[in-house]
Amino acid sequence: MIRRYMQFVKPYYGIIALTILIGILKFGIPLLIPLFVAYAIDDIILADGIPYDERISMLIQVLIIFGLIFVVLRPPVEYLRQYLAQRTSNKILYDIRKKLYGHLQMLSAKFYANNKVGEVISRVINDVEQTKDFIMTGLMNVWLDLVTIIIALVIMFNLDVQLTLASIVIFPIYIFGVWFFFGRLRRKTRNRSQALAEVQGFLHERVQGINVVKSFAIEDHEEERFDKTNNNFLTKALDHSRWTAYSFMVVNTITDIGPLIVVGYGTFLVLNDNISVGVLAAFVAYLERLYGPLRRLVSSSTALTQSVASMDRVFHLFDVPYDVKDEPGAKEIGYVEGHIRLEDVEFQYSENDHKILNNINLDINVGETVAFVGMSGGGKSTLVSLIPRFYDVTSGSIKIDGKDVRDVTVRSLRDKLGIVMQDNILFSDSIKENIMLAKPGATEDEVILAAKRANAHDFIMNLEDGYETTVGERGVKLSGGQKQRIAIARVFLKNPPILILDEATSALDLESEAIIQETIEELSSDRTTLIVAHRLSTVTHADKIVVIENGEIVETGSHSDLMIKDGVYRNLYDIQGL
Repeated sequence: MIRRYMQFVKPYYGIIALTILIGILKFGIPLLIPLFVAYAIDDIILADGIPYDERISMLIQVLIIFGLIFVVLRPPVEYLRQYLAQRTSNKILYDIRKKLYGHLQMLSAKFYANNKVGEVISRVINDVEQTKDFIMTGLMNVWLDLVTIIIALVIMFNLDVQLTLASIVIFPIYIFGVWFFFGRLRRKTRNRSQALAEVQGFLHERVQGINVVKSFAIEDHEEERFDKTNNNFLTKALDHSRWTAYSFMVVNTITDIGPLIVVGYGTFLVLNDNISVGVLAAFVAYLERLYGPLRRLVSSSTALTQSVASMDRVFHLFDVPYDVKDEPGAKEIGYVEGHIRLEDVEFQYSENDHKILNNINLDINVGETVAFVGMSGGGKSTLVSLIPRFYDVTSGSIKIDGKDVRDVTVRSLRDKLGIVMQDNILFSDSIKENIMLAKPGATEDEVILAAKRANAHDFIMNLEDGYETTVGERGVKLSGGQKQRIAIARVFLKNPPILILDEATSALDLESEAIIQETIEELSSDRTTLIVAHRLSTVTHADKIVVIENGEIVETGSHSDLMIKDGVYRNLYDIQGL
């Protein structure tokens, strides 16, 4: 997993190395202070036979040297180190999110049907952000702390070997403590992140469906459900906090013992004239330079457990396989006339599920309008979803102009299709930008023409900002009929040879339906059109009506033919009182 993460880090090895070198200088400069303390005590304060004026002169000289180091050299070093570290880590996170978003766009509708949007967003935002600690801490700070410890030990060994050995006698216990807690904290952190993602997923769904909650007056019930989810996160967070506290308790106790050993043994050496007071004072000062990084390494281990656990979740998302993907050797579909043929098509969501579609055979001619009708749950929407490969057939084939849709690239296939659904999503951008989704490079004149053909131009111009009006999240500021007309304007702008209308008017009032039905008839002229309809009155004009029941085609024919046949279609027609 870390090797995989390092693939994102690899382009920045050079800048990371430079950042570490600057960091070594940044952390190395303060290591001069204990030497200054030892010099001040032994060579200035306790020095015998040196006149007072000379001592003051020596003090001023050394203060000037150290002042230049800390005032002139250290500030730019500090700035560069912080800036380069933050810049590099943020660029790496940018690369990860960019690739992850591309991966999410390649996942099929099946993935989004089985996963909460809020949890997916949590992984892209929260978990990717948490991996930043691996860069800042694991790739930079840990090494700097280790280098600081090494430099401090080298200086300390030069001052006195015995006292240095006394300083590091606790290291094996410390290493064991970090190792002991790291594995446990990683598991606790993963559990905590999952619980947090569940809270975010719950909130995302309830905020989107807040009107449903209010309409049923179930605020208290939903508050209890949220409390249950939130309490699960609290339990996981407290469990994680408890083990974090254990790790700090143990490691800080170990590192607190170190100074007692050094001061005690150092005092003994001073009393026996083995070392000077200045050397002991320097050692005491170096203890913070030695044990400070050790304590930070404990904090680093906690941050790294969070980071590694987040990596687990990020790469778990990366590892979700593509249910729908371009086959090796797939080519662009090229020019499309619009002939569609379904041969022995069967479909089920998974091996353990029942078949949604069974033995579907259908031939749709170029320019023909074909309507799919039947009771809810019969498989109509699933069938038309197979044509743009939102799902792939379980067996059989779907061919456009004789080409199996699995043998052409997904993008080129969908580029030839125009789709209008019952609930068309509008993004919280302007109306103009929402229409231009169908053709990002379209001119303003093309957008306006498409809106006019969709009977949308007049209502758009009556809005305060016209085409620049922001529609709100999911188009909440527009009525259902207005949203549908914008969705239809997209298709006019795209001008595809094949049109799919999936319950495009079923959620509208009769007046809006009449307006949009007229628009749809214009849209479907001179192109192959597939219509999934609930209201049979909207498809009586279709060249062919296909009745689907329990995943199978039970009747096919024109409206008049099926009425004469007096079968399933006639029964549905009579039920609707038409």
